[in-house]
Amino acid sequence: MIEPDVELARTLFKELYAIGYDGIGVTRDTYGPGEQRAHDIIRRHGTGLGLESRIDAALNLYLTLPGQERGLPAVLAGSHLDSVPRGGNYDGAAGVIAGMSVLASWIRCGRQPKRDVTVICIRAEESVWFPVSYIGSKSALGLLPPDALEAVRFDTGKTLRGHMEDQGGLPEKVLNGTPAVSGDTVRAFIELHIEQGPVLIESRHAIGIVTGICGSLRYRSAAINGQYAHSGATPRTHRHDAVVAFAELVHGLQDKWRMMEAEGHELTLTFGQVNTDAKQSDFSKVAGYVLFCIDIRSRDGDTLELMDYYVRCAVADISARYAVNFSLGEKIRSQPAIMDPALRHRLTACAKNRGLKFHAMPSGAGHDAAMFANAGIPTAMIFIPNANGSHNPDEMMEMDDFSNGARVLSDILWEISNQ
Repeated sequence: MIEPDVELARTLFKELYAIGYDGIGVTRDTYGPGEQRAHDIIRRHGTGLGLESRIDAALNLYLTLPGQERGLPAVLAGSHLDSVPRGGNYDGAAGVIAGMSVLASWIRCGRQPKRDVTVICIRAEESVWFPVSYIGSKSALGLLPPDALEAVRFDTGKTLRGHMEDQGGLPEKVLNGTPAVSGDTVRAFIELHIEQGPVLIESRHAIGIVTGICGSLRYRSAAINGQYAHSGATPRTHRHDAVVAFAELVHGLQDKWRMMEAEGHELTLTFGQVNTDAKQSDFSKVAGYVLFCIDIRSRDGDTLELMDYYVRCAVADISARYAVNFSLGEKIRSQPAIMDPALRHRLTACAKNRGLKFHAMPSGAGHDAAMFANAGIPTAMIFIPNANGSHNPDEMMEMDDFSNGARVLSDILWEISNQ
């Protein structure tokens, strides 16, 4: 069994950290200098290995080890290189670097697969920068909706179109819907990723084999309008308190969440941002305005719809009881995805052959793999343990765990690429 090039992986992680560290965590901004520098690093090392390099109109990067039969559909492995603001160094990047370490070891040993094998570096997976999910993978698959290009980046106020053009992309070509990858040109897509929760660390499994990826239902810009009033002079019965109404919403929906779990539903419910108006709110005022967001996730579309029904029922009830007005804003959806059963079976066999303890598990976080799977491309995901969660500076992936995941990735890529 060939071992992945772990020394190359160490080098790449160090270089990505050096260009991404912002004094607190790692920031590689989507369609900005941070993400671009990361792509430049991977491209430089890829061409140094002799891999073929190309980019598509949305600036996704493809580094290919040519196969013996170039006309066959290729096998893809990879992930994204952007990060959330002040995040960690491994989210996304581990999948790209694992693919690079695999191909480097094959080249060193003189391995040439039957099919092309491509490491794909996907743009713009982190939707914190633009309010659009899976920008890079949607673009690659010819599925990016036209209005997405007018989405505004939260920190610059500039559109996705403008940011894409600044980095050399061709947004109009993205819009023509011609896919850079499709079921006709891709045999399979395998994404290695750090687990972004505690399951593998606590269970002491070497790898996770992902069964499915949760879809989401989100209200990014919901608000409650009440009425500002004096905190001492306004009796409870005369208040239109936006904060109390919000608290009632949270409490009621937590109860619904517990009830749904007891009924067998699998989901999460999160209120990740809550703000009053800093310019109007005061310790001596009844709050007249609250801005918040709702994030619901599940692998089951019916579960998402049921919780959305409970949200709307709660909004109607609380509006009447507290004399406030809710505005949920635009509802944004991403579809759940099921990982390919045959590829999951192969991953299981690869893990067993390596003597690795594995755990079949869902992914509560979204990943580009969901887009590939829902586009009809056979897709699988490998999770590797990572302490301290993710989307924070304290991600702690051990290189031994990375190596185990890269070994399994190498084995399944070799098997599929020689069919």
